[in-house]
Amino acid sequence: MPKAYLGSPSPEGRMPGAALADADLVAWWSTFGDPQLTRFVTLALQQNLELSQASARVLQARAGLQSAGAALLPSVGVAGQASKAYQSVETPLGRVLDSAPGFDRTGNAYESNLTASWELDLFGGLERSRQAARADYQGSEAGAVAVRLAVAAQTADTYLLIRGLQARLEVAQNQVQTQQKLLSMIDLRFRKGLAAELQLHQAEGALVRAKATIPVLQAALEVAMNALDVMLGTSPGTHRAELAATRPVPALPQIASGGSPGDLLRRRPDLIAAERQLAARSARIGVAVAEYYPKVSLSGLLGSATSISSGNLFTGGAAQATGTIGLRWRLFDFGRIEAQIRYAEAQEAEALAAYRQAALRATEEVENALSSFQRRQEQADLLAGGVHSLTRARDASSAAFQKGTVSLIEVLQADEALLGILDGQVQARTESARSAVAIFKALGGGWEVEPAAAAIPLAAAAPKDAFVRASSSEQ
Repeated sequence: MPKAYLGSPSPEGRMPGAALADADLVAWWSTFGDPQLTRFVTLALQQNLELSQASARVLQARAGLQSAGAALLPSVGVAGQASKAYQSVETPLGRVLDSAPGFDRTGNAYESNLTASWELDLFGGLERSRQAARADYQGSEAGAVAVRLAVAAQTADTYLLIRGLQARLEVAQNQVQTQQKLLSMIDLRFRKGLAAELQLHQAEGALVRAKATIPVLQAALEVAMNALDVMLGTSPGTHRAELAATRPVPALPQIASGGSPGDLLRRRPDLIAAERQLAARSARIGVAVAEYYPKVSLSGLLGSATSISSGNLFTGGAAQATGTIGLRWRLFDFGRIEAQIRYAEAQEAEALAAYRQAALRATEEVENALSSFQRRQEQADLLAGGVHSLTRARDASSAAFQKGTVSLIEVLQADEALLGILDGQVQARTESARSAVAIFKALGGGWEVEPAAAAIPLAAAAPKDAFVRASSSEQ
């Protein structure tokens, strides 16, 4: 992996245009300084149904690990039965028995046994199965964390989109008010015979064009609000009243250096999950190889049986015991075993390629997010200067029109240009904030990687580099 990102922050570790303190990768959403954003992300992490599904998958993998571990231990069982039979005398056996003096057609049988069995893992097949199950379990935990980060990022991104759409809607509504005032002025002048009918119709058309942008923005805003409700695990419309009040797009946090691309291998949970899948595939090669060797098992039975009376069940004469050594060896099935090994090796090769591809994709996501953040900041800075200039141009054209030195079309063009640049400025600010969210997500922000993190069992299970190291040692 490269030692640094192409779009790394400045040497001081700062992104341009930053407004807050250094962002915390663990709870990065709080660094936007918006309590409502923080509240919604917290609610999503508590209520999102995708997280509930991921938690259930972790429980399934944990059960699989427990089952694989139990296969290494002896199994002990208790069995007992009592039966009563009435013999037919119309069968060949019944007729023979009936001819004997004192034959009783009624018979009883009682039996109680303690059984035990144990497959000896002489060649490591069961242990390799447990290693595969452990890797699957750790991968499912990492996958659950990845879902958690995706939910937090999607919630924050949707919230920022809502605030951006509200800001754009406010710009459009202000423009409608401006056009309405201009139309009123032209209408008054027209009725006094001071303005041509053409100017009146031009002003009416400009007002309609400004109004036409509002329904599109309102539809997009409603869609975003519905999406946020679903992310929070609630019905669409639940939080619409809470979001109705327009708020500015949150200020951008400072983003310190996110480390090197190599740090992503330890930081991003989706890469940890991919590496654990690779480790599981490696362990299953060992399971397939173990089929070359014989399986040895021990079993035993200790109990008591009688067909006379239940009172005789635990007497010395009713005692019974059995001990068995079992051997199973696929001695003439090596061709099929070889095919199973090749299949397992091909699965490992696929998982290795997937892991490497995931690492490259992760680096690409960080680079794209860093680039987008910087370029959007540059765009916002440029548009800020343009807004100042076009505002003055619009005021000047309006004043000149009232004096009769310029035509109405110039005033309308100035209004349209100002509306476009104001809308572009809002979009640039919104996209800058959304790019910051993308950076945090791409860097794997939103969870504690240190071994002290009690909330994430896989982080506490081993040092930071144990996941990569475990794969090579297991293989």
